[in-house]
Amino acid sequence: MPNHAAETVESHSPSVALLDDADRAALERMRRLNPRANPQERLPDVRPSRIPRHVAIIMDGNGRWAEQRGFPRIFGHRNGAAAVREIIAESGRLGLEALTLFSFSSENWKRPSDEIEALMRLCVMYLEGERDALIRENLRLRVIGRREGLPDDVVRAIEAVEGATARLTGPTLCLAINYGSRAEIIDATRALARRVGSGELDPGDIDEAAFEAELGTAGLPEPDLLIRTAGELRLSNFLLWQLSYAEIYVTDVYWPDFDTAQFHAAIREYARRGRRFGGLAHGPAPD
Repeated sequence: MPNHAAETVESHSPSVALLDDADRAALERMRRLNPRANPQERLPDVRPSRIPRHVAIIMDGNGRWAEQRGFPRIFGHRNGAAAVREIIAESGRLGLEALTLFSFSSENWKRPSDEIEALMRLCVMYLEGERDALIRENLRLRVIGRREGLPDDVVRAIEAVEGATARLTGPTLCLAINYGSRAEIIDATRALARRVGSGELDPGDIDEAAFEAELGTAGLPEPDLLIRTAGELRLSNFLLWQLSYAEIYVTDVYWPDFDTAQFHAAIREYARRGRRFGGLAHGPAPD
């Protein structure tokens, strides 16, 4: 999969063309959620209407990053947490509506027990340490994935931060913890089956909207862009339903080294693509 990190979309630069109705509508939507959003300053070569509303990221390569430096794998995860903070902050400045991060897969339980224990401790430390920052930045936290099987202190930390941010009105930070997309789809199917069994729902009324309402990401726009670091070319059981029409961007950069410049490169690549959704190109495409 090509990585066009060096490319820009100068032909769509707001600095050389007046904003059109789509750009103005995008800016208005962004600033309703986050008055401080300023995508024109952060990415002047990308039209506001070409900024993705929802970005999902598979944050891969933490362990390999540490091993290359002669450190334990958990050292990479700790440094990856710093990259998380940087990308969350930049997402707000760019006007994103939602950011979903694949934090811990349901398959990650296969890893060594000491690494899992360290990851769980890091999860609690991150949630407790970022709670005030999320409130200050008006970010709502949502955690998707099965709570069953997670340590009690992790569940308590999740529920505490979700509760503290539930009434906030800004963008959404969605963390996938103990998450697997197949399990999410099964859980949604069971929920619909229970509603049918109770007489609440007619089987004929089950459509895509009804199914999506049972997913962990209900109410969020579908991801426009999936970023995967560390060069792996697979979805790894992540948001299989939601990513049906997402643009995919893969970089060889390991997650701890994924910074604002790398993030901008991914969004520039997204902005230059014409999205077809099974038909003709949707939105402007580069000349």
